[in-house]
Amino acid sequence: MTITADAGRTHDYQDLPRLMGLMTGDEKHGPAATSTLDVLWVLYDRVLRVGPERMADPARDRFLLSKGHGPMAYYAVLAAKGFVPVEWLPGFGTYDSPLGHHPDRVLVPGAEIGSGSLGHGLPIAVGTALGLRAQGLDEPRVWTLIGDAELDEGSNHEAIAFAGPAALERLHTVVVDNSSASHARPGGIAARFEAAGWSAVTVDGRDHEALYDAFTVPHPGRPHVVVARVEPKTA
Repeated sequence: MTITADAGRTHDYQDLPRLMGLMTGDEKHGPAATSTLDVLWVLYDRVLRVGPERMADPARDRFLLSKGHGPMAYYAVLAAKGFVPVEWLPGFGTYDSPLGHHPDRVLVPGAEIGSGSLGHGLPIAVGTALGLRAQGLDEPRVWTLIGDAELDEGSNHEAIAFAGPAALERLHTVVVDNSSASHARPGGIAARFEAAGWSAVTVDGRDHEALYDAFTVPHPGRPHVVVARVEPKTA
């Protein structure tokens, strides 16, 4: 592998636009990527108990990217945190690149699931939380990131309805709301989750401190959702 100036370098939030700029070829999904950038950074930088050296650790947190279309921000954060080499980024989407237009858990270090088809991440996260509970693994937390348009999918509503009464306390969901959903939610997105027994917080999806506070709020006996509002999708 070619060694570049980035080899061994520690990256921070200010590096993310440059890292994303190394990836071209899926510009139509640019808004899907940029809408998630701040959420992903705060999670990987300050919240998730996971790293390149812990991917085989049963006690690690699990992060499941359901909003897998337009994964450029995800790949940039994974590269910044050392999961994947920065040298992979310019090959994004090419025939022999492990970084496809949808993440593949077999090819992308750090990816827990293959994703991109809407409506799968939250149901898989529910199953993951149940599986960890059945194994007596109480330390790991399960996080999934979905888009507001994914709430048009019935599979998510089944997962929401199940997780609350099941008291899946280790389950966390982030809904990135860029006003893409086709159907309005009476009372807003958070109200849908609260009706099923979830803890819910709505915040500015660009405010890192607000995101961190929302991600770390106690929610004993209940799954937790953070609705992260960002600018509306325009393209």
